[in-house]
Amino acid sequence: MLSDSPTTAPQAEQPRFGPREACVVIPMHNEATVIASVVAGLRPHFSTIVCVDDGSTDGSDRVARAAGATVLRHAINLGQGASLQTGISYAVRHTATDLVVTFDADGQHDALDAVRMVERARRGDVDVVLGSRFLDGGGLSVPASRRRLLKGAVGFTRLTTGLPVTDTHNGLRVLTSAAAAELQLHTRGMGHASELLDQVAANRWRVCEVPVTIAYTEYSRAKGQSSLNAVNILFDLMLQRLYPVR
Repeated sequence: MLSDSPTTAPQAEQPRFGPREACVVIPMHNEATVIASVVAGLRPHFSTIVCVDDGSTDGSDRVARAAGATVLRHAINLGQGASLQTGISYAVRHTATDLVVTFDADGQHDALDAVRMVERARRGDVDVVLGSRFLDGGGLSVPASRRRLLKGAVGFTRLTTGLPVTDTHNGLRVLTSAAAAELQLHTRGMGHASELLDQVAANRWRVCEVPVTIAYTEYSRAKGQSSLNAVNILFDLMLQRLYPVR
């Protein structure tokens, strides 16, 4: 199990900026009703927030921009993996940051968890910090069926990558700018989470987990946090292992 003891990898450059200079990347698709509150919750802690609008039709881009975020826009819906890659590439190339935070748009993540993960990354001994719902101190309230499916995905990932992770499909992560610059997500949909962990293992990036709390609301469940979606995640994970995207 990973807690805050990193795995081995080449020595990373020491951090140079404070927590407010970490860049938060938020992929979003039709999140106009919640994105303003998500951005507002992050702004006291992070000065650079980048929302990637993945072909929304509800004006999410205008709402996010009015809330104070930088907005990048895909003309059509390309999927969450593509949105993350767009945002991460922008953060590396166009912001003065040494850390990139990935954060969901549906309101289920806690900004204070992101702050704690940034603080953990700033110790300088890890390349990637993953949020975990399953570590002691984390919070998760989901049906038992979904929990079992998520645990199945964890077991499969441990077997195929050798990473002793406890949570494989949590969108709350922190990457150093060096790791973010090397990351290349080719899987456009939800399979990107497995692809990211594949690259963590292949590049021997030092990784640790931090317990986080996930707020499952009626809105987030409607946006894809159902048990059926967990089945899709497990199916996508198996496809990713059998037919990896290059």
